[in-house]
Amino acid sequence: MTSAALKEQPEPSIEPAKLLAQPLSVGSVVYRNRALLAPMSGVSDVPFRRAAWRAGAGMVVSEMVASEALVTGHVEMQMKAEGAGLPVHVVQLAGRQAEWMDHAARIAEANGADVIDINMGCPARRVTQGYSGSALMRDLDHALTLIHAVVKAVKVPVTLKMRLGWDHDTINAPELAKRAEDAGIQLLTVHGRTRCQFYKGAADWSAVRQVKQATSLPMLVNGDIANLQNAKDALIASGADGIMIGRASYGQPDLPGRIISEAQNVVPHDSYDIVEHYVDMIDFYGEALGTKCSRKHIGWWMERQTFNIEAKLKMEMMTASASSKVIVHLEALQAQAQAILRSSRNAA
Repeated sequence: MTSAALKEQPEPSIEPAKLLAQPLSVGSVVYRNRALLAPMSGVSDVPFRRAAWRAGAGMVVSEMVASEALVTGHVEMQMKAEGAGLPVHVVQLAGRQAEWMDHAARIAEANGADVIDINMGCPARRVTQGYSGSALMRDLDHALTLIHAVVKAVKVPVTLKMRLGWDHDTINAPELAKRAEDAGIQLLTVHGRTRCQFYKGAADWSAVRQVKQATSLPMLVNGDIANLQNAKDALIASGADGIMIGRASYGQPDLPGRIISEAQNVVPHDSYDIVEHYVDMIDFYGEALGTKCSRKHIGWWMERQTFNIEAKLKMEMMTASASSKVIVHLEALQAQAQAILRSSRNAA
């Protein structure tokens, strides 16, 4: 969004940086601040969520959990829905049938979920071809049957994540938001793109404002938020009550917490420990699966470093089957990264 467009937006009732650091109530549950980690399939697993939480994220949300697969005992979905030992546990469910969503919500609640989030925003073809995720925005009457089923099934707060609509000809997020509020949803998250945009173009934070105006619910804005300035601009443009950070956290799950530290004018500690994250993944998944699942996280982290890492070393780390070898290399690289960070802070 241009600076001129931002100036046209109404002034927020509280300065955005101060707003971010405030707690956010979702029914009976309180999020400790308003910079949340988004649910991301294949990314926000238990170790990733724990890393983000340790670094100060206001809340973290599970990977998308397929409701039918969870109910029928699919092991992978059970792992995705685990609570990670966190003080507040949010599980995101996806599905297209009210019966499965009902049962899955009950299972999640029984296993300790403090909040159930319903996915109506995922644009992936494998999800939308099954009439789940953002495909539900093509039939709001059916979408509401799922919301009613989940709200009725559990006592914990139920929230909803959506996009602006299926495409630019069907921007129906405001209507869905209003109907969801009437059905008992207690918080909304809106990604500022349509499903057909996937992740192309810029997120339209000002379009999210129309959703905020349609309800009295607290709302989070999502899409293209990678730093404190983005967060401030998104809040001003959308009128949202907080932010949710997705792809920008690849390789840096501490990003939500860093944004909060910067908003409070506090120098963040070296809050993301890639070695600790890696060891957590090995412990959670086991040696064989853990070394494989960790490769993308290691790759993202290395891409974010400002110093050169030899291609041969990268390849060795990305193909290693023994975690002990990877840990040795990660410890050395992390020490180098931390030394550079300390030097830059001292220079400032």
